[in-house]
Amino acid sequence: MSAARSIVVGGAIAQRPGIGGHAWVFLQYLLGFRRLGFDVLFVDRLTDDVCVDDEGRGCLAERSENLRYVAEVMRAFGLERSFAVLLDDGRSFGCSRDQVARRVRGADLLLNVMGYIDDPELLDEARRRVFLDIDPGFPQMWRALELADPFADHDVFVTVGENIGHEACTIPTCGLDWITTPQPLVLDEWPVTEPPSGAFTSVGAWRGPYGPVEYDGRTFGLRVHEFRRFGELPRRATPEFEVALDIDAAETPDIELLRAGGWRLVDPAAVAATPATYRDYIGASLAEFTVAKNMYVQSHSGWFSDRSICYLAAGRPVLAQDSGIRGRFGDGEGLVLFSTPDEAVEGAERIAADPAHHSRAARAIAEEHFDSDRVLGRLLTEIGVD
Repeated sequence: MSAARSIVVGGAIAQRPGIGGHAWVFLQYLLGFRRLGFDVLFVDRLTDDVCVDDEGRGCLAERSENLRYVAEVMRAFGLERSFAVLLDDGRSFGCSRDQVARRVRGADLLLNVMGYIDDPELLDEARRRVFLDIDPGFPQMWRALELADPFADHDVFVTVGENIGHEACTIPTCGLDWITTPQPLVLDEWPVTEPPSGAFTSVGAWRGPYGPVEYDGRTFGLRVHEFRRFGELPRRATPEFEVALDIDAAETPDIELLRAGGWRLVDPAAVAATPATYRDYIGASLAEFTVAKNMYVQSHSGWFSDRSICYLAAGRPVLAQDSGIRGRFGDGEGLVLFSTPDEAVEGAERIAADPAHHSRAARAIAEEHFDSDRVLGRLLTEIGVD
């Protein structure tokens, strides 16, 4: 009998407890590889400065909110024996450090999302170290500007920015050979439920964990720098618009801008704290309205949201800002792209006029372009794994 094939995925869930959509980014890979017959292991790490207990104090004890959350997420998907969180003090939560090292050593590859696992001993154990870029533009420009080198100690480079290396895309390749891929979606986890109704919704952060980048005489910014352009959309279009927005209460001018524009703001912790509630929130929507980070739009990156593919799979149409994907996944049925406020208004009206038709088209797009069996199978072939 041949030995079991295995893949280790390095990423970050413990650092962001209560953000269900973020957890899905890693679950799609873990569950997708498992569907293809691989044993999987998720490796996370946790530093004392982001670990909190029930009273909000920093700690690395098992009672912390961070470790409790990642354990609950893994258990919900049958992965309770397939994860480890490496702690600052040398301990490990879940699988032991020795178990992690042994499984990395025996794995077909280590898929290191954004290079998050930086332990040199673990990287040395991996036979194939794959950097997976899910935030295209930022790590490449950091390296080009010599601010950081997240690609160090990796052998293969994969990005969801599907235009990298094309003439129209301004993201530097840094002299690396990039494998491009859409993001995977495990379709069985996203059944189509009731016909679409309710509001156009979305879930996201107003700014995110890092700031704009100055590169080649231009500023490449964040979602906030694009969203402001569409602040009046709800006042101009027929459907209702709601956003579960992670925005600091101190962002008073922007909060007032959104409310004055007719946006209904909800707390993402109330509607999308876990993978299950995130999925339910999407399923209760009419469609998604999504604005990309300025980095993705201005660089013509070819990025498409991990959140939007979930809406598509659930049979929820997506009204998305174009980041250089026009024509790649179809445009006009199920997925409607816009660049200007006028185009966003027209697209919203088009979806609202026949949501059932756009719902069927949305699911068809998910099945054709984002099915994890196809996406990950093709990716493994390009990486060199049979």
